[in-house]
Amino acid sequence: MNFAAQLFYTSYLSERLERLFSPRPAIKDSEENDPFWEREELRLGPSQPGTSYKPVCNGTVGRRSTLIEPERLKDFGEEELLNGDVRFYETKVVAAPEIKLMDPPKTRRMSEFRTVPRPPAQYLRFEDINAAAFRIQSVIQKTPCTYSRLSKQYGMEIFLKKEHLHYTGSVKERGVLYLLTSLTQEQQRKGVIVATDCSFSMAVAHHAVELKIPVFAIMPSSCSSPRLRTYRDYGAMVISYGGTNHDSQNHARHLAKENGYLYLEEDENAAYLAGLGTVGMEIFEQVPKVEAVILPAAGQYGLLASTAAAIKHLNPQTIVIGIETEGFPLLLQSLKTDAPIKNMHGNPNTKLYGDFTERSLGENTFQLAKKLIDKIIPVSEEDSLVAMLRFQEVEHSTVDTVGAMGLAAILAGQLPELRGKKVVVLVSSANMEPDLLRQCVDRALVLDERVSKFSVQLGEWPGDMAKLLDVLSREDVRLLDVCHRRHSDKSDVFKAKVECVVETRDKTQSAQLRKTLNERYPSICWLDR
Repeated sequence: MNFAAQLFYTSYLSERLERLFSPRPAIKDSEENDPFWEREELRLGPSQPGTSYKPVCNGTVGRRSTLIEPERLKDFGEEELLNGDVRFYETKVVAAPEIKLMDPPKTRRMSEFRTVPRPPAQYLRFEDINAAAFRIQSVIQKTPCTYSRLSKQYGMEIFLKKEHLHYTGSVKERGVLYLLTSLTQEQQRKGVIVATDCSFSMAVAHHAVELKIPVFAIMPSSCSSPRLRTYRDYGAMVISYGGTNHDSQNHARHLAKENGYLYLEEDENAAYLAGLGTVGMEIFEQVPKVEAVILPAAGQYGLLASTAAAIKHLNPQTIVIGIETEGFPLLLQSLKTDAPIKNMHGNPNTKLYGDFTERSLGENTFQLAKKLIDKIIPVSEEDSLVAMLRFQEVEHSTVDTVGAMGLAAILAGQLPELRGKKVVVLVSSANMEPDLLRQCVDRALVLDERVSKFSVQLGEWPGDMAKLLDVLSREDVRLLDVCHRRHSDKSDVFKAKVECVVETRDKTQSAQLRKTLNERYPSICWLDR
């Protein structure tokens, strides 16, 4: 505010106060009463008796002079009101809108509500398998998956995933290592205990010692001395108890309960299955565009289910085929009944395939196999033995009957639909004792018609035995055993019985030998070993 405005405002205020506190003169008719000056808040002076103030509206008699210039009045109020104009405001009272209440909801019975069940959580996810692969990659070696020389013979591209090259000779090292690393620190401090002589127990003994976990192995008296020495070499505390696996298992459970050990056995533990499934990831990494994968299922249903879960996640179009033995087709019969069979009576060869009667097919493993496996094929014991022989002769590898089951199905001609396709065969294990391995090879040579045994009657004339040996020499066969018996038959006193065991190169040479000896010696008798 400038100096002129301050001077003007001071003179205006002094004049106003003077008029307020001075006696009011009578109002003439020519003057009008301004309602601005009649407001109650401006009546500061003492009211005189007999004086009344009547509010009068603005008239048209004349305009009262103001003390403020009209241009300055804009700073104090509305121009229209000061100039005598009257503005009317119309107020219309409108009732509040009527609130309409909604109808109450109709009551419904509980049976009318449709409940949508939540999908069950997956027992084994690919994320679990991927996490297991990340954890065990620094310990478990990546096994080779090589092209087989048997491919041209059987009309398909065969790749062998050689899981038998692990330290303990089994694919189960993958699941065991991830299972042990998933234990709590308290469980690792107290230790673990196993009670059966199998690839699973050997993997537990090895990796538990590597992880500084106390491990105890309760073995029956039927376990061989070389196998017990193997457990001790791994670092396990070996205890011999009982005559059967059942006795050793009961004793192991008793010790685990008393001392707080964790009893481990091969089952459908989620961590164990996730570790086994890592082999499926390696197959896709090593063999691009694989079309079929053949997996052994005998006694290792967890391996079959978990590997199939990884393969089907990476490529649902890949064919997954499970192989199990004819003597104990547990999974095949369970799929037919649509439920896992608990007590199945079979006739498996326990020396070749282990004790199948103590193994069971879990519900989760069965559901995974039912959903993911495209085909289950049983193979005979004879085909598995011949497949073992092919591994030794062609692939220069020694495997057991379980590891050779995948190749056995191809050799038996049970997979003609795979001709011309890229196929991966999983070789799972190679844990067979030398004595049993030698017997299996001898039996496989007989089954492959490369070892033959026959008996023939020869006279006592000098040179008859030499003539027989000369025939065998001309046929270029290998004489493995010969037995000369005299007076074996009372009807032919002057003749001797000769039994020979010979080995040929292949079936063609064996057929030629049979033809030659049948023509030369009509009394020859071919025997089965």
